[in-house]
Amino acid sequence: MKALVLSGGAGTRLRPITHTSAKQLVPVANKAVLFYGLESLAEAGITEVGMIVGDTAEEIEEAVGDGSRFGLRVTYIPQERPLGLAHAVLIAREYLGDDDFVMYLGDNFIVGGITDLVAEFRAHRPDAQILLTQVADPRAFGVAELSPDGQVLGLEEKPQHPKSDLALVGVYLFTPAIHEAVRAVKPSWRGELEITHAIQHLIDLRADVRCTVIKGYWKDTGNVGDMLEVNRTVLEAMERRIDGDVDDASETIGRVVVEKGARIVNSRIVGPAVIGAGSVVSDSYVGPFTSVAENCRITDSEVEFSIVLREASIHGVGRIEASLIGRHVEVTPAPSVPSAHRLVLGDHSKVQIHS
Repeated sequence: MKALVLSGGAGTRLRPITHTSAKQLVPVANKAVLFYGLESLAEAGITEVGMIVGDTAEEIEEAVGDGSRFGLRVTYIPQERPLGLAHAVLIAREYLGDDDFVMYLGDNFIVGGITDLVAEFRAHRPDAQILLTQVADPRAFGVAELSPDGQVLGLEEKPQHPKSDLALVGVYLFTPAIHEAVRAVKPSWRGELEITHAIQHLIDLRADVRCTVIKGYWKDTGNVGDMLEVNRTVLEAMERRIDGDVDDASETIGRVVVEKGARIVNSRIVGPAVIGAGSVVSDSYVGPFTSVAENCRITDSEVEFSIVLREASIHGVGRIEASLIGRHVEVTPAPSVPSAHRLVLGDHSKVQIHS
């Protein structure tokens, strides 16, 4: 059994971070989201991975390499433009051959991995198996309609009027039957070849399409809010570990990880939180659910429920919350200027100002 990992896409919902970095490499608890997925595949006993890459191919290849660090053998498959999940299967046809495979979206995060799911698929080997989970607003996802006994009746991609609250999770399992299906579908209104349409084609042919409704934690880390929530979830499961230097004037409380080479000076760290190698936190407070990557500097500041990427600097800015701060960013106080309102108002305007 092989895996097809999708690591292309523009990551528009995570801009400006993704203007200069692949969305799959944005770190959660100081480890790229993509790496959690690759580790899940290895744990499930899958070693052959085809990785779909696009504009960020060079960065993905540098980070993942040949896959040996994960116990995998990775083959890179270039996709000229992100033309849909079914298109990714289409261009990977030669690599996949006649093998069964898992398709895993590289920016998805599933607590607990996929080992049981893969074992279930291998045992029964339906033509397709999908993961579903309940969501508050299914209009943003592919949505499944099930019969009373749990059979998959149909799928819709981002419907305006969803027939259920069951969204497709970004992990799919297929036999070679999917290859004929992806060749049969036409581009959607989005101009993409939708995997939901291909699976619907199998359903229409009365193929064996099964589903598993997961109760565990799943997130599509496509926006800042979801990234922060995944970061919180991972940090909550971490064990306390102090490998760096914490001076006598500092305090670390709860599940705090201070990596080797990091220094905590006259500061208070309240977990769950992680301070990356080479980072220095001085005269500051780092609160729960915060990840500080390597070689950062936090001075005379407070940071909580945030992700700080490598080599960022935060100095003298009071309190920062619910933030994603990119690589090499410098955050400093604004110059002290007299308080004033600057207005450019058109004719007949009405403005209310609280002084």
